[in-house]
Amino acid sequence: MTGKTARQCSAWVLPFLVAINLALSAGCAGKAATARHAASNTGSNCYAKALPTAGEGGLAWGSTLNIARQKSLNSCIRYAGRSGGTPSTCQVVLSECKN
Repeated sequence: MTGKTARQCSAWVLPFLVAINLALSAGCAGKAATARHAASNTGSNCYAKALPTAGEGGLAWGSTLNIARQKSLNSCIRYAGRSGGTPSTCQVVLSECKN
């Protein structure tokens, strides 16, 4: 009798554990993505993009055009320096506000 009970138990334990694992990981992934998306758009109507002559640039959002431009320049300087580019050549190449 013990052999049959062990086989019956193992037949449902593995699928149950897999289902719990999938449910937990799917639930956490959906909540994190939603929170990140909502936080990035709150109060940010304007965006700006700054690029150096070499290296990576920066894109930033802000409540005003000036804030977005300044943030993108700061990001450009930081990322251009990290990527082996030229931080001193960063310039804002695009800036707009949404309606």
